[in-house]
Amino acid sequence: MPPRRKLSDLDRGRAIGWLQDCVATRQVAQRLAVAPSVIIRLKQRFQATARVQERQRSGRPRVTTQREDRFIQRQAMQQRMATANNIRQLLQATTNTVVSGQTTRNRFHNFGLRARRPVRGTTLTANHRAARRAWCTQHVRWQRQQWAQVLFTEESRFYLEPADGCIRVWRRRGERFAEGALLERQRFGGGSVMVWGGISTRLRTPLYHVVGNLTGVRYQNEILQPLVVPALQAIGPRAILQDDNTPPHRSAAVNTFIQQARVNRMMWPANSLDLNPIEHMWDELCRRVQQHLPPPANLG
Repeated sequence: MPPRRKLSDLDRGRAIGWLQDCVATRQVAQRLAVAPSVIIRLKQRFQATARVQERQRSGRPRVTTQREDRFIQRQAMQQRMATANNIRQLLQATTNTVVSGQTTRNRFHNFGLRARRPVRGTTLTANHRAARRAWCTQHVRWQRQQWAQVLFTEESRFYLEPADGCIRVWRRRGERFAEGALLERQRFGGGSVMVWGGISTRLRTPLYHVVGNLTGVRYQNEILQPLVVPALQAIGPRAILQDDNTPPHRSAAVNTFIQQARVNRMMWPANSLDLNPIEHMWDELCRRVQQHLPPPANLG
């Protein structure tokens, strides 16, 4: 039988708050993923002692005080990518209290903190955030028929070797270097291919293979003229082109062509890849390529 999950002090406080807001005991238990009996005992203890902390138990005393626990929590929240050993060393240097890395991790768990992979994102300045907010405010009330006029476009690079860092392997103890359990890497990478594509609610453009560096002239001659303009004409007279602010897209030649072709272009905030819905299509395409059996041996 697996051990019963213990509630952290934070979760106990949340549970009492929900109970005082007249949330049913069973609903509180479901929210915290524990048995209803755990919430019932917590409620009874709070009514008797007005405390949410567990009763003092006999045995080895805690090596850290409540003040030191708060110090650990504060450092963990201020330095979210610091390791348990980093926090342990900082505690020792500040308070002369010596604890193990495991004790530090235990304190993290008491605060409801768990080690997870960070989400990768682009560094945003205050101006970037302001521009993104302004763009979202401008378009937040757009209706479906307005979004249907937009052609979302972007380039994306696909690698022969998966590089998402989320690969797992099934193996037994002692099989770390077993054949089939080792992720082999090409010495000079595995090669990659860059493609351009565009989508709207009404159509999708052909997937164009971009060979070499994409310049403004190439973007105009190979993508805008043969692919984007026909797609916008198919969408309708109010069609809007969305493309990002990379140098080839904003070159003088491209801007001149956009004006001459009378293309309605959407203003796009810098460093805003996550606002483009085509990112979901690239993600799905990448998953399907990686799931292909047998895996592709080359980029041909």
